[in-house]
Amino acid sequence: MAEHPPIPASILSRLNAICLGLPEVVEESAWTGTRWVVAKKNFAHAVMIHDGWPPAYAEAAGNAGPLLVLTFRLPAARLTAPKFSRPPFFRPVWFANIVGLALDARSDWDEIADLITESYCALAPKKLSALVDR
Repeated sequence: MAEHPPIPASILSRLNAICLGLPEVVEESAWTGTRWVVAKKNFAHAVMIHDGWPPAYAEAAGNAGPLLVLTFRLPAARLTAPKFSRPPFFRPVWFANIVGLALDARSDWDEIADLITESYCALAPKKLSALVDR
């Protein structure tokens, strides 16, 4: 199997600073990319799309790459916001509440932190989500 490009260390560091600051989060190597998990639930997943691989992500993002994407979950009520249906956001089909975001130099890291935190709170046990200052 060909080697796939890793998540850039600078981006991984920023994502870890956000995700690992939340209660009881574990960073894991995923089948591709890196994911962050709470109570065995994946609330954030960073993937590098390159040469159309992985195909499910390339198709969902409408981009063969190179492109770094982050997927996360949101409550259903939030998904109706128009911004989540246009770039840099995209809507993968594999979960009803999943959202993707293409990351680049213009990415708003305050917004990313808020979205990751919201995803965490949507999936974490109530006792853990109650510990998060939102």
